[in-house]
Amino acid sequence: DPIRKRGHITCNAGRKDVRLPVQLQRAMAAEAEAAREARAKVIAAEGEQKASRALKEAAAVINESPSALQLRYLQTLNSISAEKNSTIIFPFPVDLFSNLLKWDRREQQQTTTLDRIL
Repeated sequence: DPIRKRGHITCNAGRKDVRLPVQLQRAMAAEAEAAREARAKVIAAEGEQKASRALKEAAAVINESPSALQLRYLQTLNSISAEKNSTIIFPFPVDLFSNLLKWDRREQQQTTTLDRIL
């Protein structure tokens, strides 16, 4: 037979009904569950890594442009307001407020000076 000369042996095997003890079935199921949980943890860890890298890149972009942070803040407020019909109260920057007060005082002084002249 030419197949036997090449080292291949063909055999005809049939399937038999194999019954495993319940304890062995439970052990195999527990092992399979542990393997699934391990894979799930690896996938979750990889996702966390990718999210951390994306946050690092976003921080670098925002660090380059301070106005990008303000735009991101406004974008977040917009998305929050789109999800729920709600009123959002957000803080007004104190340094901007103090500059407005200084500007208002200068305007009042100039108006007072003009009133005296007229």
